[in-house]
Amino acid sequence: MTVHNSTGLGIMVAGQPASAPLRDFRAVARLLVGHFAANTPCGSLPGEQLHGDVTEFTVKCISIAVQMLDERRAPAESDLAELRAKASQWAREGVPLESVLSVYHEGIQIGWNLVSKRAGEGDAAQLIEAARMFVLLSEKVSIAASKSYVEELQAVASEHHTAAHTLVTSLLSGHNAVSMARQSGIELADSYLVLALSVPPHPDENDPNIQKTVAARRKLRRVQAELATVCGRTPLSLLSTEGGTVLIPGVHDDEWVEALVHRIGTAAEVPVTATAEQAATADIPTAADQVHELLSLAHQLHRPSGLYRMDDLVLEYQLTRPGPGRRHLTQILEPLDSSPELLETLEIHISHDLNRQRSARQLHLHTNTVDYRLKRIAQLTGFDPTRPSGIRHLQAALVARRLESSRGAA
Repeated sequence: MTVHNSTGLGIMVAGQPASAPLRDFRAVARLLVGHFAANTPCGSLPGEQLHGDVTEFTVKCISIAVQMLDERRAPAESDLAELRAKASQWAREGVPLESVLSVYHEGIQIGWNLVSKRAGEGDAAQLIEAARMFVLLSEKVSIAASKSYVEELQAVASEHHTAAHTLVTSLLSGHNAVSMARQSGIELADSYLVLALSVPPHPDENDPNIQKTVAARRKLRRVQAELATVCGRTPLSLLSTEGGTVLIPGVHDDEWVEALVHRIGTAAEVPVTATAEQAATADIPTAADQVHELLSLAHQLHRPSGLYRMDDLVLEYQLTRPGPGRRHLTQILEPLDSSPELLETLEIHISHDLNRQRSARQLHLHTNTVDYRLKRIAQLTGFDPTRPSGIRHLQAALVARRLESSRGAA
C-alpha cells in the first residue's frame, strides 16, 4: 500500500501531518512489540512469532493508520486483506483471540498517543478528526480480524468434525480404524465406552409457532456441546436429532456414565434413554450392535428413560431370541386374555416390586381386591404371583408377550 503525504488534504497536528510520528514504521513497530511483550497476552508467544508475525502485522496496521490520517478515509477492503490473513493464520495456530485483539487495540492506542501528545491549543478540531480516524480504524480492523478468525475456527472445526465422523464410522464398521486415525490426527484409545442414545422430541418440536427442524437442531447442538464440555474434543459420535452412537475413550465407572446421561438429558431438556457397554477398540462393532439392540428392547418394553446396561435387561435380552421356550412362555398368559383387568393387575404388581399396598393405590382398589385378583391369576395360569417360583414365570411370560406383540406390529 502506498503512503501519501498530501498536506492539503491530510489531518495536521502541530503544523505537521498528524501521521508524522508514525512514519518510521520499523521504529514504531519495535516500540509496539516491546509494549506487547511486557503488557499483553502476546508476551506468552514464542520470541520468533512475537518479533516476526506480530511485528509484520504491526507495521501493516501503522501503514493503514498513516494512510487514513493523510487521506481522511476508511481503509479499503484490499488494505485489510493482510490483517485478515494473519488473523486466520493465528486462529489455525491456536493463538487465543484475546491475544489477537490485544495486538490490534493496544497498537491503535499507542498510535493515538504518539499522534495526540504533539497537539497544541489550536489543534482541537484536527485532533477530533484524527480521533475519528483512529476509532474508525479500530472498528474496521476489529471486525475484519474477528470475522476472519471465527471463519477459520469454523473451518478447522469442520475439518475435525469430518475427520471424527470418518473415524467413528471406521471404528463402528471395524475397518481401517488405525489408518484413519493416523490420517485424521486423532489418537485411538485402547478402550471406549460405547453409548447408544435415544433422544425424544423436545416440546418445541411440537409447537406450531416454531419450525420443527429448527427446534430439533437446537436440541442436537445442546447435546453435542454438553458432550464436548464433559469429554473435551475427544468423544466420537454419530448423532441425529433422535439420538445415535457415542464413543468415549477410556474406562468409566457406572456413576460417571449415569452422571453423563443425566447431563445429556438436562442439555436436551428431555428425558433421554441410553444403553452402555465398555469395549476394547477391536470389539466396538459388536458392542455397538449390542447396545443398540438393548436400546430397542428398552423401548419395546416401555421402560422409563435412564441408563441401562446388559445386567439390567439380561433376561429380557435373552427372551428376544425366538424359540420353543419363548412360545411356551407366551402361552402361559393366554387364560387371562378374557380378563384384561387381571393382566393389568399383574403388570402393576410386578412394577411395584410385589407391594400390594402400592399396587392397590395405583389401581384405586382395596388390597383385598388385589389379593383376590392375584389368586385368580394363580388359578387360571397355574403360577402363583405371590410366590418367587410363580412370579419368575409370570414376569418372563409378560416380557415374551410384549416382544411377540411388538414383532407382530412391526
